Amino acid sequence: MSSGEMSRRDVLKGLATAGALAGTALGSARAQTSSAWDSIVIGAGVFGVWTAWNLQRKGHKVLLLDAWGVAHSRSSSGGETRLIRTEYAGNEFYTRWAWESLAEWQALSRRHESPIFRDVGALYIYPRDSAEIDRSISMQRALGIPIEKLGVSEMAKRWPQIGFEGIAVGVLQPTMGALMARRSLQTLVADFVAAGGSFRQFAVDPPRSTQASLDAITGTGGEKLSASNFIFACGPWLPKLFPEVVGARIVPTRQEVFFFAPEPGDRRFEGAQLPAWVDMSSKDLHYGFPDIESRGFKIALDAHGPAYDPDASDRRITDQGLADVRAFLARRFPALARRPLAESRVCQYENSHDGNLLIDRHTAWANVWLVGGGSGHGFKHGPAVGRYVTDLVLGSGKAEPRLALASHRVHD
Repeated sequence: MSSGEMSRRDVLKGLATAGALAGTALGSARAQTSSAWDSIVIGAGVFGVWTAWNLQRKGHKVLLLDAWGVAHSRSSSGGETRLIRTEYAGNEFYTRWAWESLAEWQALSRRHESPIFRDVGALYIYPRDSAEIDRSISMQRALGIPIEKLGVSEMAKRWPQIGFEGIAVGVLQPTMGALMARRSLQTLVADFVAAGGSFRQFAVDPPRSTQASLDAITGTGGEKLSASNFIFACGPWLPKLFPEVVGARIVPTRQEVFFFAPEPGDRRFEGAQLPAWVDMSSKDLHYGFPDIESRGFKIALDAHGPAYDPDASDRRITDQGLADVRAFLARRFPALARRPLAESRVCQYENSHDGNLLIDRHTAWANVWLVGGGSGHGFKHGPAVGRYVTDLVLGSGKAEPRLALASHRVHD
């Protein structure tokens, strides 16, 4: 086995180490519940974990909490892969955040043997060319982001396993790719704990206070935890914890994800031969990943599903959803249209009305911050969000108006 390869035993050993570190943090957290923390971060998804990490690096004593565990199966940060790309239709703010975040994801991946970032590239395919596409490409090139504009003949030559019917042009970002979602956060929490942070599994009741600040949070079992600052990064549970302040400004929706098994020996759908992709000609905005770590070819819909309570339902895909995806495959990836469904998931987006993240101080409590509204594109921005929230909490950052509560309206 070469130095760049790992055995299954090595991978399992690394995960066991992460679990042991989390267990050590649990004991540490319980021992300190009688004293105030500098910051308590509620929610161990991508926004919460990167915020806890950044606060700790600034010298804060930080406790990270989650009701079920780091990147658990019902969280918006759970699962296998997330796309990182800087193609944002010319939106410089999110393009910059994604580009800056990529460097930190890559650094995290380099620090650990089990890869966190897979540079398979990211391909956008469009039904028509436009000046908007050219403006986005020019802006990204000005930022130093590698990017290529491709015609259909060139794409068909590079990726004959894709059907390009109805496509006019493609945009390839060769340095982008896939983030290993669950693994990345479990790894970062292990780093956070090893550096002196604490993690605890702890379910929080909706906070209450008649004062201008919040003194403590209360667990569902009645235990109280105090801190100078509280950062709630609870994904689809944020509206439940803050029904008056957040409420329908964030609406969780049900999203189905599918993994298909290629033919035995068919390597055309592996990362070395196929990038991650987004089909902009699809009314449901299908996107997907090559077969990474033998999980199968992943496909999902970015179109928002029905409103969804993350606590209320079994997470089973629908027969109609599977039939619709197979119909799409028949047109765009015909070799997979009749292949077995290897795996499926139901997750959720937590959507703002316009897709902007929601990051702001609570309207009544000066020491409480609300972080959410990932809207299906937030995961990649985790490192940038962590820095931004940390600067706000420490009073050294400038607030971005598009992320403020006042800029988020209640969904119709």
